[in-house]
Amino acid sequence: MDAPVLVGVGPQDALPVARLAARVAAAHGRRLHLLHAFNWADLEAPAVSGSRADAEQLISQATAAVNENEPGVPVTTEIAEGAAVANLVRRSATAFLVAVGDGGMAHCERCIPADSPAVQVAARAECPVLVVRREPPPSGPVLVGVDGSASAEVALGWALACADAHRSRLLAVWVVDSDAMIEEATERLGDLVSRHRAGRPDVAVECHVIRGEPGDVLVDQSRSAQLVVVAARGDEPLRGMLGAVSQALLYHAPSPVIVIRGVTGPPDRDRS
Repeated sequence: MDAPVLVGVGPQDALPVARLAARVAAAHGRRLHLLHAFNWADLEAPAVSGSRADAEQLISQATAAVNENEPGVPVTTEIAEGAAVANLVRRSATAFLVAVGDGGMAHCERCIPADSPAVQVAARAECPVLVVRREPPPSGPVLVGVDGSASAEVALGWALACADAHRSRLLAVWVVDSDAMIEEATERLGDLVSRHRAGRPDVAVECHVIRGEPGDVLVDQSRSAQLVVVAARGDEPLRGMLGAVSQALLYHAPSPVIVIRGVTGPPDRDRS
């Protein structure tokens, strides 16, 4: 219950990541831990003090952004030695959620940045990962992709909890590849939503079954969403990897994305 929202504070995305992570922490009743990491061994002696000062200033700015936007959220800070990805992945085992910036990759239409720190954390963390964009999201629904898999069902539970905590409506989308599947998918999606919504009756939900390519459809739907929730691998639950749909959303969705991994159910009701 004491697991924090762990925030990777980098030089490019520190303020938008801190602001959105603070909102998520407030919504779920969690504390925030701001972490900045870099390799001291790679620095020459004259650069060490300057880098330390830069790191302290970055942490200070992120803390101020949190206090300004969510003054009730407890904040702790840390400057750690070592690679940022390794630090975040290691500490994810005791975190409620890890939040990182996307490094601008959502605007890189032709590249596939597999070595992006955000992608590495999303692929390896032991808890859900929030990837934040530099531009603030619209005030639209929480979007979740559902495909009938067990992991997507967990993502649906998280999406309902997020919609409830953020006082937003939920948009649940199931993408099929033929018209013949629409009727069955519509029935299954309705049953899943009804079952998970039983404990959150105040959340308004829209359900849509759409024919198309799952990644393309969900990226398109994400353009008006305040948050996207997706399972790391949907119906391909191999730990330590990302499926095609979660990768498409990480690379191209303009809205922030939560990749669900390392959990078997939604956030505790009493904390949301």
